[in-house]
Amino acid sequence: MHPNDLVLSRLIKASRPSVWRAWTEPKLLVQWFCPRPWTTELKAFELRPGGGFHTLMRGPDGGVSDNPGCFLEVVERERLVFSSQLGAGWRPQTAWLPMTAEISLSDEGAHTRYIARVMHPDRATRDQHEKLGFYDGWNLCITQLEEVALALR
Repeated sequence: MHPNDLVLSRLIKASRPSVWRAWTEPKLLVQWFCPRPWTTELKAFELRPGGGFHTLMRGPDGGVSDNPGCFLEVVERERLVFSSQLGAGWRPQTAWLPMTAEISLSDEGAHTRYIARVMHPDRATRDQHEKLGFYDGWNLCITQLEEVALALR
């Protein structure tokens, strides 16, 4: 692992097709993408390389997290890569938290191995993301993702 990366690996008890659906169908993604009671609004979701991926998250206390980005790679049921450093159409942009996330899915028996690798341009940004609650927040979202995927049976 690169020192500027944060990585989570979890076994999700749902099938890979169900996990993929929960990630790639907008009406399902908004159900799990940020820790409840926060909510997610999708402002852009063009599931293709160069397509926009823009989430707006709102907290119950009025907090807002605006996250425009771009899909870099989409491999059906296997891999999603997106970045906050590019917007739709590969347009460079300044991000409040510059990162590129790689989500990998693989079969593990009847379940899904879910690996999230979040790459940062430097150690300071990585440390900032970790201090913002990366492990707790992303793990909670993966648990919520599992709930949504299990309901798709």
